[in-house]
Amino acid sequence: MLQKRIRDYGITIGTQRVGPLNKITDVEGVTVGHSTIHEGNVHTGVTAILPHQGNLFQEKVMGATYVINGFGKTVGTVQIDELGTIETPILLTNTLNIGTCSEAIIEWTLAENPDIGKTLGTVNPVVGECNDYVLNDIRSIAVTKAHAYEAMNHTSKDFEEGANGAGTGMKCFGLKGGIGSSSRIIDFNYGRYTFGVLVLSNFGMLPEFRLNGESKGKDIQLKLKDVQQEPDRGSIMVIVATDLPVTERQLNRIIKRTSVGISRTGSFLGNGSGDIVIGFSTANKIMHQKPNKLPSIQAIHEDDIDKAFLAVADATEEAILNSMVTAQTTVGRGGHKLYSLSEFLS
Repeated sequence: MLQKRIRDYGITIGTQRVGPLNKITDVEGVTVGHSTIHEGNVHTGVTAILPHQGNLFQEKVMGATYVINGFGKTVGTVQIDELGTIETPILLTNTLNIGTCSEAIIEWTLAENPDIGKTLGTVNPVVGECNDYVLNDIRSIAVTKAHAYEAMNHTSKDFEEGANGAGTGMKCFGLKGGIGSSSRIIDFNYGRYTFGVLVLSNFGMLPEFRLNGESKGKDIQLKLKDVQQEPDRGSIMVIVATDLPVTERQLNRIIKRTSVGISRTGSFLGNGSGDIVIGFSTANKIMHQKPNKLPSIQAIHEDDIDKAFLAVADATEEAILNSMVTAQTTVGRGGHKLYSLSEFLS
């Protein structure tokens, strides 16, 4: 089914061009897959992001992470920050299933690399999470390794947003949240490059919600008098992908600008919110095996970085709105109901 996204409502974020799909997968080689669970009181799942289609352990991508507010339980970010590389798929899921997803990534990578643990050291799985307890019986720990495998083994360039995969049970600004994505194209005299953003949105308070700079939350709240609003105790995971040649230091600077896009939607990055960013660049592959010559790394000049800052800020804002407008109204655990943003747009 073709999903109606925020631009289909005549709302355009920013001035930069978007990619053909306007998704993170506009970055060449990047694919996304889901495994979704809707069973009784269980509404959850897994979303997988593959940075490229080769052997990620053997051909690592440059990576960086940024913690906006640290109320989160990610796996693998310490090594990313130390070594500046990502060597596995990135999985997103609910808070209590990060261990299961870590095991699945390890097994998936071991199967592809029989020398790991013998002559090639170990593997650093990368997992991010948000707490979907409002709609999901999170205590059931329903996600299995089979679900993680399904997400990793069935990725594609085009994918569903909203209440799919890890986004199945998520809540954003008191409405239905989930998976959203957007992309931007930037041009330099030395080439054309793409930035793609994917979010798992589960944050914010409805009265603070802003749509393209206009306060909308209070008006929506008046239409939902039966819905009890809670403090901001959610989270957002942001995945940033690019083919722009950058160092891990430059990548870290760039992904910090996702906080601009998040705040534009009305978030004040509350005390109970885990707001965490993982970014990677596919431009420079880092080989696991030591080469016989000095590696050559390309990177932009610092004076060119502002275009990347703007691209990430705008794409993050639009990805959040896409996550909300594509997510259908959902009734979950205990009869809790979250409405889609689409119900309040003409």
